[in-house]
Amino acid sequence: MRKGLLYIAVLGLAVTLAGCGCGKKEELPSETQQPESATVDKEENTGDAISYLTGLPIDEEIKNSRPLAVMLNNIKAGCPQSGIADAAIVYEAPVEGRITRLMALYDDYRNLEKVGSIRSCRDYFVYMALEYDAIYAHFGQATLYVGDLLNSDKVDNISGAVAGIKHPAINTFYDERSRKAPHHKYLNSERLWKDIEKFGYRTELREDYVAKFQFDEEGPTEDNLTYAEDATMLYPGGKTADRPNGFSYVEARFEYNEKDGLYYRYQYGDKHIDELTGEQLAYDNVIFQYCHGEVRDKEDYLAFGCHGDEDRMVRVFTQGKMIPGTWSRMDDNSPATYLDYYGDPIVLSPGKTWICVIWDEFRDDVVYE
Repeated sequence: MRKGLLYIAVLGLAVTLAGCGCGKKEELPSETQQPESATVDKEENTGDAISYLTGLPIDEEIKNSRPLAVMLNNIKAGCPQSGIADAAIVYEAPVEGRITRLMALYDDYRNLEKVGSIRSCRDYFVYMALEYDAIYAHFGQATLYVGDLLNSDKVDNISGAVAGIKHPAINTFYDERSRKAPHHKYLNSERLWKDIEKFGYRTELREDYVAKFQFDEEGPTEDNLTYAEDATMLYPGGKTADRPNGFSYVEARFEYNEKDGLYYRYQYGDKHIDELTGEQLAYDNVIFQYCHGEVRDKEDYLAFGCHGDEDRMVRVFTQGKMIPGTWSRMDDNSPATYLDYYGDPIVLSPGKTWICVIWDEFRDDVVYE
């Protein structure tokens, strides 16, 4: 055992939560009870230095520092990524062209020599980064849909010098000569800190910061596991590469290894590795967070609902089990909370987490077994 969302708010749209993406019919309690809070305030975590992102020990000076969110390329020509293995959390969501893009969250980014390749942002990634009070780094953006947000006071933005950005970061990014454009932009943390200081960004978490996750060395609670199923093979886009849900074309999957309790990541028909280490990516927890999605225009730019109190569907995979539940999120500065069918927070195993934003309208494509 391991120790240790465009917020174009798709207003008024309630997403049905009956059923699951693998086609199995679930017998669930008829009602859920919502606790007043499903997360832990940082003031309650002033003892041992434990990371809010992983539940693992961390340097005291890092514990209350703001995380860094970085947009990463995930098109095949831009893989493998560098530095992704150091991320505490990785988000994966569909983008135009029906592939996926990644956002890596780092709790400790003091010595990140090489992270990339860096790509452009979409507004739903920004809203997810706000859950963690993160500084947000990217190179390029869909300006029509996210430009105003990036240039607002809501986001402490580290952006490349591209059209649509009022205050570009001139130090953070550099060109990697071994990669061809547009897959050649990389981030160095020493350069990054120069821009953080230049912009005068706050480096400590907000006083009212609320941690997104609860962790326990023993993993989920007994109540969490009441409706759990065995799940060791996870296919967020299904088993074929012909579905337009984003994950399918990427051929994304996770395989659980009972010996070490980790979910190993595969894509494009092979192991998903970090270029710097040559090792396969592996995670203690995998989460499928189902969000309503829409196509915005003829360019196939997408929108996903990252807020709402409609108790939307979530599936949490940890220790070889699938825990069914719901998620909700009240505002930009609050995290999405994951509750089981008793209304209790779903407890994660300490370690790294990969979160797949599942296009709810394609939920029937999802397979786990």
